[in-house]
Order: sequence, then C-alpha cells, then structure tokens
Amino acid sequence: MQEQIIRSSSPFSRSIVHRDQYRALHSRNLWAHFMNMALAFWLVCSPALRDYREPGMVYSDIAAGVVLLVFASASLSWRWSCARWVCAIVGLWLLSAPLLFWTPNAAAYLNSSLTGILVIGFAIGLPPSPGVSSRAELDETNIPPGWDFNPSSWFQRLPIIALAIVGLLISTYLCAYQLQHIPEVWDPFFAGSRTDPQNGAEEIITSYVSEAWPVPDAGVGALTYALEILSGLVGSPKRWRTMPWLVALFGFMIVPLGIVSITFIIIQPILLGTWCSLCLIAATAMLLQIPYSLDELLATGQFLFRRKQAGRSLWKVFFLGDEDSGGRVAPEPSFEQRPAAIMKDIVGGGVGLPWNLAVSILIGVALMFTRLLFGTEGGMADWDHLIGSLTITVAVIALTEVARPVRFLLIPLGVCLLFTPFAYGPGLYASLASITAGVALILLSLPRGDINRHYGNWNRWMF
Repeated sequence: MQEQIIRSSSPFSRSIVHRDQYRALHSRNLWAHFMNMALAFWLVCSPALRDYREPGMVYSDIAAGVVLLVFASASLSWRWSCARWVCAIVGLWLLSAPLLFWTPNAAAYLNSSLTGILVIGFAIGLPPSPGVSSRAELDETNIPPGWDFNPSSWFQRLPIIALAIVGLLISTYLCAYQLQHIPEVWDPFFAGSRTDPQNGAEEIITSYVSEAWPVPDAGVGALTYALEILSGLVGSPKRWRTMPWLVALFGFMIVPLGIVSITFIIIQPILLGTWCSLCLIAATAMLLQIPYSLDELLATGQFLFRRKQAGRSLWKVFFLGDEDSGGRVAPEPSFEQRPAAIMKDIVGGGVGLPWNLAVSILIGVALMFTRLLFGTEGGMADWDHLIGSLTITVAVIALTEVARPVRFLLIPLGVCLLFTPFAYGPGLYASLASITAGVALILLSLPRGDINRHYGNWNRWMF
C-alpha cells in the first residue's frame, strides 16, 4: 500500500520522502565517517610509527590522511554525499600506492592496504547508497519480472565474496615475495628450473611475463580481489536496478579479469616450463566466481533494456537506477534458517552440477596432466594442456543456468582433440586417450541438464 501511494504521488512528494529516508539512514551510520576521520589521523602518523624509509610512501600516507580528514568530515553532512566518493578514491589510492612505489617495507604495504579497504568500506559500504535516484530507492521491487529469486540477495553474493577472500590472501602472499618482504614462497608440488634453486611458484612470479608489468602483478591481483570484496558488499538487495553501474563493474572485475587470470595459468607450462600451486588455487577461485556472477549481470541487462524500451535515458538509468514494472516484492532469505538450508541456498543459487559438465571438468583436468599420465611431450603436451584448461573454463561457466548454452563450446574443443594426434604423432595410448576425450566432449555437450529457476524471457535461450 505504501509503495502504491508513493508511485501515485508527484515527483516532488517522492523526493521529499526519499530525502527523509536518506537523512534517517545517514544519521544512523554517521559512526562510519567518524571512523574514517580516525583513520585519517592514523595515516598521518603511520610513517613515524612504521619507520617508513621511502619518501613516496611517507608523502602518500600523509597526503591521503589530510585529504581523507577533509572529505570524511564533509561526509558527516547528508547534503555532501559526493564527499563519500572522494573518500573511496583515497582508499583506492592507498591500495595502489605500495605497488606503484614498490615499497620494500612490509609494514607499509600491509598498513596501506588494510587502511584502504577500511576507508572504502566505511565511505560507501553502508547505507544510504550515494547517487541512487528517488525513483529507484522508493520502489521496493526486488524480484525482476519473470524471475523467481533475487539475483542481488546476500545469499547470491556471499560465494563470490568468500572466493575473493581466498584470492586476496594468496595474491597478497605472492606479492610480498615480489616486493622482497619474505625470502621464499611455499609450493609443495612444483619445482622450478634445474639451473636455479627456485620452486615453481617463485619461478612463475619472477618470470619475464610477471616482470613485464610495471608493478607487481600479484599485487594487481590482490587489489582486484579487494575491490571485488568491497563491490560485493556495497549496495542493497535491489542493486540490480538501483546501481546498474556497480553490477557492471562487479561483473567486469570477475568475468574478463577472470579470463585473463586463466590465460596466465594456461601459458605457465607452455611458455615458462613449470607451474605455481598457489596460482592454480587463486585461478580456481576466480573461475568459480564467474558462474555465481552471471545471473545478476543478466538481471541488470534485462532491466536496462526494459527501461530503454520505456523511453528512459539509458545512461541516466545506468548511473542513477530507476523503478521497474512487472516485478514483485519478496522477503529476503534469512540467516535464521538452519545452517544446512543456508548453505544450500548460498552454493546452489542458480548454479548446478549436471553430470555431463562434471565429467567434462574431469576430462579437462586429465588433459592438463597428460605429461604425467602418458608422458606426452612437445606440441602435443602443450595442446592437451591448452584444450584441457579451456574445457574446464567452458564447463565451469556453463554450471550456471543462465549460461548453460556455453557448453556447446566443448564441441570445437573435442574436434581439436580428434586431430592433434595426427599432427604430432604421440604414443598409442596418448593418441587413443586424445581421440576418446574428443568424442566424449562432443557427446557430453549435448545434454542440457536441469533448469530449476526462472529468468524471465531469457529462459527461451537456455537450450
């Protein structure tokens, strides 16, 4: 009833209601801006407390602290919501500064990174979300038209956040070695070149590919994972239509950057001659994020299309959000359920494990290790590794129901496996294994698997 009254009221009345709600939420979370003011003083004092030696980090922390103090103070006023974005930019700088200056001080790296994460979280991680229009905020719709669940609920976001934490910890550890904060990196499985004492992980993260970056590439990975965690926490359960730009940014950090991470894994044995155990774990975490992120991206894309069809400005809706028609309001999943029910909702939200895709993943893993299983060498081993990696990537992405047609990409991968034995002439067993795997991938791409959710007009494309 309240929503109907708001919808039927004039734009001026809606803006008054939105303003009052915004002010109430802002007053309730003023403590976060006071925390940022405290962190500003912490930053100013950090060079002396942590014995910074490099001038870049000294000036960076002091300048960031001064700017943060000014704009965190301004954020205390609900009228200065734009100041919260400046504080977030300061936090992003704090995450980047140790990498740009290649700081040799481990305390400086840890202090700047953790403070940057906290600053961003306190600035924009709590309600009210800055920059959301009154039309978007006052509309209570949280289920898109034709859908039977909310793609922006906390249960949908938690798997991505948890996997990003795994990636953050691993990347920070590897970056510490690149910045020479620690003398060695643990790798229990892979050795490096026989000509040097480094293990596989150490050799990979000090290779010419890694050193081609102007900053530590593991540090860039850590920064990306930190931003994934923060962007996963920002926004209400309605953010698929209240903050489309954030959902797009969230998806960009996961999908394209995830593919870049997987590409780096693919080239390790081909170009660098060894593996990195921790890199494999981090890449697995990044890959598993992709299926959990696609449903929210789809919902936002459908919403933007509907608003464009309704005559709204696409860019305005993209950055400010909007109301939606045809959706519905449903209670958010509760954490007061039994733990087993919570885990089922978190892990299985729009993502399944059809038997054919599970078998495809196992085939991909076997192809990546034909060097060990069949003793393949040279070009044949490289092609097996490449096709195996791509097979795993395709199958994992197809685990999400909205991307189930992606499984048909297994067909060209299977066809490649039929021809590689004739091109490179490996042993009998390796040839039979390649041909068998190729035929299996082609056949395994045919079953669709169960579709248990509804995604509006997208269901007709899920063949």
